[in-house]
Amino acid sequence: MKKIGFVIPWFGFDIPGGAEAELKGLTLHLHEAGVPIEILSTCVQNFNANWNCNYHKEGTTTEKGITVRRFKVRKRDADAFNEVNLKLMNNQMPTEAEEEIFNREMVNSPALYRYIREHKDEYSLFVFIPYMFGTTYYGIQECYEKAVLIPCFHDESYVYMKSFKREFSKVAGMIFHAKPEGDLAEQVYDLTNVNAQVLGEGVYTEYTYDAARFRDKYNIREPFILYAGRKDVGKNIYTLINNFREYKYRNQNDMKLVLIGGGEVKIPEDIKKDVIDLGFVDVQDKFDAYAAATVLCQPSTHESFSLVIMESWICERPVLVHEQCEVTKHFAITSHGGLYFDNYFEFEGAVNFYMENPEKAKAMGLAGRKFVLDNFAWDVIVGKYMNYFKQVAHEE
Repeated sequence: MKKIGFVIPWFGFDIPGGAEAELKGLTLHLHEAGVPIEILSTCVQNFNANWNCNYHKEGTTTEKGITVRRFKVRKRDADAFNEVNLKLMNNQMPTEAEEEIFNREMVNSPALYRYIREHKDEYSLFVFIPYMFGTTYYGIQECYEKAVLIPCFHDESYVYMKSFKREFSKVAGMIFHAKPEGDLAEQVYDLTNVNAQVLGEGVYTEYTYDAARFRDKYNIREPFILYAGRKDVGKNIYTLINNFREYKYRNQNDMKLVLIGGGEVKIPEDIKKDVIDLGFVDVQDKFDAYAAATVLCQPSTHESFSLVIMESWICERPVLVHEQCEVTKHFAITSHGGLYFDNYFEFEGAVNFYMENPEKAKAMGLAGRKFVLDNFAWDVIVGKYMNYFKQVAHEE
């Protein structure tokens, strides 16, 4: 097999979370397995940086043994982009002319697209992640027959853009993290000629975890619901906070809510004594927190995978997810490792079930752990991806 080029809007081994973290783990493990890997990206620092600013030096570097090629970005009209993006964020579909503005004024690098066009014979495949950025939209147009998309879809307005429907039907392959993501793509796009498969996402499974160590370090003796991740509206965290507030009003027990991760959130005065916001913690503390929790609650309604759920299961603890997120609900049902809620009373019932049935909660956590080990451990994922890439590249 020739080289596989992974294309992403920005790259750095120090960028946390999301598609960036997935790409880092996948490329490192494929590289260790002997697959020839390169990463093609822009000089932009990260998602939160100025997309007009070339932070990294243009050119080729070697990072953790992997070749990384970075290309300068084209200047963009941020105001024009923001105007269209605001409509999409408010679930208003843009016109075709507005879609053109959205794609054109996204983060874009003509030098990157030219490189793909001029060097595509040197590569077996180009793998693009995630779906909505200019590097994906324009990049695949240079190599349809060698383009594989890891879209990270969830049900949102961007998925339904006509330009995406047109272009994504032309790629050679598409990889999904979970069956509901694949089902959504099948409903929206014409995948007749696309090798589309559910392969999942790799999860590190070798962590150690110690519930007592966490409780001793942070002096938390009471049972607690754990939230792990970025604390913002987009993750639906206020649904969890409001449900917890109602829970404390209706249940006179010592249950706490522990938050770990970045971001700020407003806690109502009447429950401040029961909410413990630890902010960023180190990796070992995070896994100890999973192990100590009564349950991990993932309230987000927009997930294409959810690493925190997998990490909770690795630490043998059950989860509670939102019914309106098809992916996390699917994982909870399929694994037998969690429950889901759509309103306060279902939330209360689930929390009290875990409180009152510790042995069943433990069994659910163990079922979740088995689910992760069987489906998403890195040796399993690397095998799936290597076989898939050979199929799409016709190099079996």
